[in-house]
Amino acid sequence: MRRPPASDLDLFADEVLLDPLPFHAELRETGPVVHLPKNDAYALTRYDVVRDALADWESFSSTSIAFNPAADQALTGTSLASDPPAHTPLRATLTENLAPRALRGLKGRIEAKADDLVAALVARGSFEAVDALARAFPLEVVADLIGFTGHVRDSMLRWGQAAMEVLGPLNRRTAESFPVAGELYTWCAGVTADDLAEGSVGRGIFDAEARGDIPAGTAGHIIHQYLGAGVDTTVAAIGNIVALFAAHPDQLHEVRAEPSLVPAAFNEVLRYWPPVNVWGRVTTRDVRVEGVHVPAGARIAVLFGAGNHDPRHYDNPDAFLVGRNPVDHLSFGYGPHGCAGQGLARLEAHAVIQALSRRVERLVVGPEVRVPANITRSIDRLPVLEVIPA
Repeated sequence: MRRPPASDLDLFADEVLLDPLPFHAELRETGPVVHLPKNDAYALTRYDVVRDALADWESFSSTSIAFNPAADQALTGTSLASDPPAHTPLRATLTENLAPRALRGLKGRIEAKADDLVAALVARGSFEAVDALARAFPLEVVADLIGFTGHVRDSMLRWGQAAMEVLGPLNRRTAESFPVAGELYTWCAGVTADDLAEGSVGRGIFDAEARGDIPAGTAGHIIHQYLGAGVDTTVAAIGNIVALFAAHPDQLHEVRAEPSLVPAAFNEVLRYWPPVNVWGRVTTRDVRVEGVHVPAGARIAVLFGAGNHDPRHYDNPDAFLVGRNPVDHLSFGYGPHGCAGQGLARLEAHAVIQALSRRVERLVVGPEVRVPANITRSIDRLPVLEVIPA
């Protein structure tokens, strides 16, 4: 078998993290798998290769998803960092309260909350979109759902960001985030049902542990995933919604004219700017990928954005088109580890898109500010200078 081509690109260099898509395009044309010596990793760059690897958990294992051993060790025992059969009951408990049927009762409340928030921001006429909407809305929704109270509610954003940041290599960002992520790990290791609001999903997870549906001592791991994996990514997605509709007012007009396009619009936001930039896997055996040899024990870098912009799969992939409806985008993953919280993320994002399309004709924004992050790619600040109401 052939060795994969190599590149001297550093996936975690600031300039790559700030605007990865041009670098992804370069890697994608270099090959379906590219060896990155600077990261001691093999990058998967094309749509079919990414999707096939995500589905093949027996060859591309989730027992090592971080790019440093300390984070992998901390995640041991979670559904994020396990494979079937151990993964199966953990995942079932995690998703029990996130299935469409379970979330149906939340739909009206989430839509009303989003509409009230957007209406208030439109009335103000100008605002900072990330703090006022992209962060404020999902933090409140998740806190209420899981039953977080007191100082935990105040710490959610810091903890969620750090939990993703520490999955990167041992760079400065990772080192600075370990103490904050440690606060989250420590709290989750000691959390009890009494620490969570009555009637919350969090309480339900402890009920499942008491029934023996999941192993003793794993309820805290599952609650960790709700916060660690679900907050930062949803914040990124909602920030992207505002930025993309501000940059493409014609696409916002299409959704306003045809409200049934709301789900398609969110699929296109996710495809165009994936909230998760890179994710790790490890090979359990020698693998052949389109005739290229990847050795056992290799660190795999899954590049969702590279797959989502692959012209072999999507026509005109660098255009933002809500009518495209890319239901097969890779941003929620695929296979056994497909995003467990995607139902809740869709509810939140659809509610925001509905409210914006109903109330806003056009958003005039200033320059977006991004800060390099190891795993997620999000907007840090986005000033809305003027709102033209619908």
